[in-house]
Amino acid sequence: MTNTDPVDDISIGGEMIRLGQFLKFSGLLDSGGDAKEVVIDGYVTVNGEVDRRRGRQLHDGDLVTFEGRTVRVRP
Repeated sequence: MTNTDPVDDISIGGEMIRLGQFLKFSGLLDSGGDAKEVVIDGYVTVNGEVDRRRGRQLHDGDLVTFEGRTVRVRP
């Protein structure tokens, strides 16, 4: 990601959300089943690094990228 790439802020309404839930909540994916597969297969990055843990806890400021779209976690 470069400084010119757009980043959408997604308010989660709390302090923490799990990666699988966030992918669906943010609209990056349509279902939890899809989230499970793309995370396990290594298609999702968190803060620039591949993370294969669907249950990873995300907090304010974390950046999640899937298929060229990046979203930032906000409380």
